[in-house]
Amino acid sequence: MVLKLGVHDEKEKRKALKSVSSLAGIESLSMDMKEKKLTVVGAVDPIEIVGKLKKHCLAELVTVGPAKEEEKKKKDEPKKEEPKKEKTEAEKIEELLELYKKHNPYYTQTYRVYSAEENPNACVIS
Repeated sequence: MVLKLGVHDEKEKRKALKSVSSLAGIESLSMDMKEKKLTVVGAVDPIEIVGKLKKHCLAELVTVGPAKEEEKKKKDEPKKEEPKKEKTEAEKIEELLELYKKHNPYYTQTYRVYSAEENPNACVIS
């Protein structure tokens, strides 16, 4: 991400860098004082960064995209990604049930069947 900041001196620069560096997921920060641009590399929400910076100075988002180093790596490596199948809702429920059974081995599944003839005014929640 590249952000344009309204910083004028080193004190404001330090405050901006300190506030942004407190966010989790940042790999690197760099500041160009001539162009007044802050470059942030990492998996961070741009809205969070702008929100932190607006407390100290004027902040404007210029670009958001992958880092240049990652683009070079992607070009060199052949793509062998398999498309992932979307699970249906029933498969998701079955998977969660299996995980819960592993977590709680004493879990038993019970089904209650009531007929309306036994008690026609009964409300049954199973």
